[in-house]
Amino acid sequence: MIGPLIRRAALGVSVAGLAFIAHYEGTRTTAYRDSVGVATICTGHTKYVRMGDRRTLGECEKFLREDTTEAGAAVSRLVRVHMTQDQYDALVSFTFNLGTGNLERSTLVRKLNAGDCQGAAREFARWDRAGGEVLTGLTKRRAAEAQLFKKGCDAQPNS
Repeated sequence: MIGPLIRRAALGVSVAGLAFIAHYEGTRTTAYRDSVGVATICTGHTKYVRMGDRRTLGECEKFLREDTTEAGAAVSRLVRVHMTQDQYDALVSFTFNLGTGNLERSTLVRKLNAGDCQGAAREFARWDRAGGEVLTGLTKRRAAEAQLFKKGCDAQPNS
């Protein structure tokens, strides 16, 4: 069943994927400290941010596209199996929030690359902590990412 599967090289985060990330990140045009104290602005953007910084909504949209492109490149580099758009979007959200290193070292990506789609989906729930504390917002986000990701498991043979 090749129809809903997408080659890694052809993927880019979808409009729905961007909306998903924006929903869970929120957007603030003034710099703030995130749950672990990192200076953040716009929609989860952390590069070169200093407290007191301000940005326009247009700048925030540009940062979101750049940051998701970077996260997407990491997903494409680390995942060696075909993915559906939903799976890609879920993994970009995960990577955007947690960083490339966490995806790279995760059991989630190991299980996915080994062909264990359902096992990979269950791994999202393990990533609901920040600063050693379970955060309700992260628990909800990981559950939503897992649900989005699992849609693709049903589309893949041998899942």
